[in-house]
Amino acid sequence: MAFDFDLFVIGGGSGGVRAARRVGALGKKVGIAEESRYGGTCVIRGCVPKKLYVYASTFSESFEDAEGYGWSVGETSFDWPTLVANKETEITRLEGLYRKGLESNNVEVFDTRAELRGPNEVWLKNEDRIVTAERIVVAVGGTPNRHEDLEGHDLGIVSDAAFDLEKLPEKIIIAGGGYIAVEFAGIFNGLGVDTTLLYRGPEILRGFDDDVRQLLHAEYENRGIKIITDQVFAKIEKGEGDKRIAHLSGGDALEVDQVFFALGRVPLTDTLGLQYAGVKTDDQGYIEVNEYSRTNVESIWALGDVTNRVQLTPVAIHEAMCFVATEYRDDPQKPDHDLIATAVFSHPEIGTVGLTEEQAGKEYGRVEVYKAIFRPMKHTLSGRSDRMLMKLLVDAESQRVVGAH
Repeated sequence: MAFDFDLFVIGGGSGGVRAARRVGALGKKVGIAEESRYGGTCVIRGCVPKKLYVYASTFSESFEDAEGYGWSVGETSFDWPTLVANKETEITRLEGLYRKGLESNNVEVFDTRAELRGPNEVWLKNEDRIVTAERIVVAVGGTPNRHEDLEGHDLGIVSDAAFDLEKLPEKIIIAGGGYIAVEFAGIFNGLGVDTTLLYRGPEILRGFDDDVRQLLHAEYENRGIKIITDQVFAKIEKGEGDKRIAHLSGGDALEVDQVFFALGRVPLTDTLGLQYAGVKTDDQGYIEVNEYSRTNVESIWALGDVTNRVQLTPVAIHEAMCFVATEYRDDPQKPDHDLIATAVFSHPEIGTVGLTEEQAGKEYGRVEVYKAIFRPMKHTLSGRSDRMLMKLLVDAESQRVVGAH
């Protein structure tokens, strides 16, 4: 059978673009469709703008610290619209590079929503036509959980909107205790916003080493971030003017300018047409794949956050490279999801790889723990009280490092 494309990719994020570009470079006929902006979550509304905002939020401390080193900074001020505009300029530049990389490798780029219509068929919405492909890769990623079962959820925002607020709020409450919640709490606090973090569990950053979690919690409170644990929202109400009233499960009500939901992400599979091709998903909507990223349908693969594996940009790129090697280079490769180094752009930042102390204790008979908590040398003259943690976990029998935090 003759197909319109050797490969068609649905989704223009990091994983999808890498797969399309590399297969196009091999001389294959490749198409890719994206309904939003090329670059995906990471470039447009995730890692890149987040890091830029993290950098912006650290200058307030740097100005204060400079005095201890002999600098007189003088009066400072911050302009939120300038940051938003400059961020937009940078992500637009990066989006252009993603497009250029595709086009220079002869990938046909479609600016439209795309949905499956069969094992080898993709419907392009803007053109209202179906194209066929020998292989199809689904890499549409996910979207923030908007907590739609909560009364008043429409009065809150998610991370997609947080980068482009018309004005910087004076007070904000952020629900969640993972990467996104913790990072945005640090950003808004650093920009001078009265920030509260609300988490349903007993401690933020579930899944990280307990010492890391506890130290960051303490450092955040030292910076003036209020952390409320073991509670959730009961409802959100509109207050006077643009205010919101956040009612908590413990009975308190907080008046804020913004309510921010950072409650995880869900896969964008509901209206993808998976049923027309018979692609299976799990009970959360994630596409099920085997160890080579292949779905239950022989002609369809899925990469990145649309699968329930590790939701990190470099992982999606790695999965794409394994797909290309397996299907187009006769070199079968399985994505390796073990020992992935991870960073959290909190204040201070976190870097971690390997097992937590709790995990190491379960996996090994005896574990040696090497830990140091100290004030960084930079702060000996600045006078800041921030503390640093370094921790190594070692299997006592083999003397192999099994965790570093």
